[in-house]
Amino acid sequence: MRFGVTGADGLLGSTLVPLWRTAGDEVVAWTLADFDVTDGPAVLRAVRAAEPDVVVHAAAYTAVDRAETEPELVMRVNRDGAAHVAAACDAVGARCVYVSTDYVFGGEAAAPIPVDAPLRPAGVYARSKAEGERALAERRGMLIARSGWMFGPHGANFVDTMRRAAAEGRRVRVVNDQHGAPTSARLVAEVLWALVRGGASGVRHVVAAGATTWFEVARVVYAAAGADAGLVEPCTTAESGRAAPRPRYSVLDAAATVRDVGRPLPAWEDHVRAYVRTGVLPGLGLIGGADR
Repeated sequence: MRFGVTGADGLLGSTLVPLWRTAGDEVVAWTLADFDVTDGPAVLRAVRAAEPDVVVHAAAYTAVDRAETEPELVMRVNRDGAAHVAAACDAVGARCVYVSTDYVFGGEAAAPIPVDAPLRPAGVYARSKAEGERALAERRGMLIARSGWMFGPHGANFVDTMRRAAAEGRRVRVVNDQHGAPTSARLVAEVLWALVRGGASGVRHVVAAGATTWFEVARVVYAAAGADAGLVEPCTTAESGRAAPRPRYSVLDAAATVRDVGRPLPAWEDHVRAYVRTGVLPGLGLIGGADR
């Protein structure tokens, strides 16, 4: 198959592109240097030239707190950009895969959130990603893949932040009232590959198994790095003083994805510990090799 990937130099794209190429697929990797997703004609020209079977739209504005100060830009990138990519896919007959986020849910749930739960985004970033989903929702063959708490070696993420803090022996305060599941970029890339290859459409959740808090993640990172987990202290979201609202509960139900892939998804602890100890993202076994 021939794929186009936006955001190819981001946290997910930097793992996905080389991994899918090792699987024998042709992948056209697009970054901001190739085109700006807010420029509809430029998006269409690039997609027409590439002639992909599938476009994975992973490019996004992801600075959640800064988004509160520049809502118009965020909407142009995350809402209008998704609409431009979807329209270009329609024009060339390609399928569109949109990488979305747990932030589209408000966080009021108390049990894993199903794929058809109502969207209740809070904050500019969250609303922009929900609008991006709506831009694709009625298009034939589309796939919306929601993930969350993603980590990996090619972009800013919480696990690496805590790994550096552990290496320096720093005392940190981490929120203990937000719930989710840390998910490696490698896991998302492999599962997306399997979903696309299997012809999945609609909405899927792609997250590691289990649920935890950022506080517990930090403690696991410290312990895996050989540091004193007692250096990690709990605090509340209100005490953290962040500008944008965060979902209190964003554990996603990935049952449909497990059925499609045909194997259970790994526990979040396994991927976090392995990555902290080795710097390598462990695979699921769907595609060979490892991302470094």
